[in-house]
Amino acid sequence: MPITDWPADERPRERLLKLGPAALSDAELLAIFLRTGIAGKSAVDLARDLLQEFGSLSALLKADHQRFVRSAGLGTAKYTQIQAVLELARRHFEECLKREDALTSPELTRQYLSNWLKGKPYEVFVGLFLDNQHRVIRAEELFRGTIDGASVYPREVVKQALSENAAAMIFAHNHPSGICEPSDADRMLTQRLKQALGLVDIRVLDHFIIGDGMPYSFAERGLL
Repeated sequence: MPITDWPADERPRERLLKLGPAALSDAELLAIFLRTGIAGKSAVDLARDLLQEFGSLSALLKADHQRFVRSAGLGTAKYTQIQAVLELARRHFEECLKREDALTSPELTRQYLSNWLKGKPYEVFVGLFLDNQHRVIRAEELFRGTIDGASVYPREVVKQALSENAAAMIFAHNHPSGICEPSDADRMLTQRLKQALGLVDIRVLDHFIIGDGMPYSFAERGLL
């Protein structure tokens, strides 16, 4: 039965308008994005099948183009739409952070960094350059590596921080393995960055590791 024949209070779009997006399941939200199903399946049925096929909503959203278009009901057009939605979300969080104190908005900072880095198949090291009110001046990918790691050069970070006239910084990188615990190399790098930036009176406020689950915070663990 097509969704248009369902009772109004069961249709995903009507439910979203009435109850808000948080009330919908992953399948219902995905069905709104898909808009239509395929022969013999409504958009909700197709959404459920896709979530089962990929294993999770996150895995579907982070799938590369080649993997994405292999699935029934998906294609290049929907892939580009998904990528646009993810980038819009990242930019939304970045705009919100620029209006807030990053230290007093830890959840927003985590959301932004997770949205940016979670699920990437290679390691990325990023920096948030902050003013003296701890508002974000700029967020930038500083280094990109492989699945095993990324080379980070403190001297280059200091040069960039000075050019942005930053008073403080927050760092983050992802672990493609999904494990959030820091390695010995992560701990050593964080101290090297703190020392190098400290020489020019720029504070390191935190370093997050993004993987599966809650991001790991060096500051919260007393490692800064």
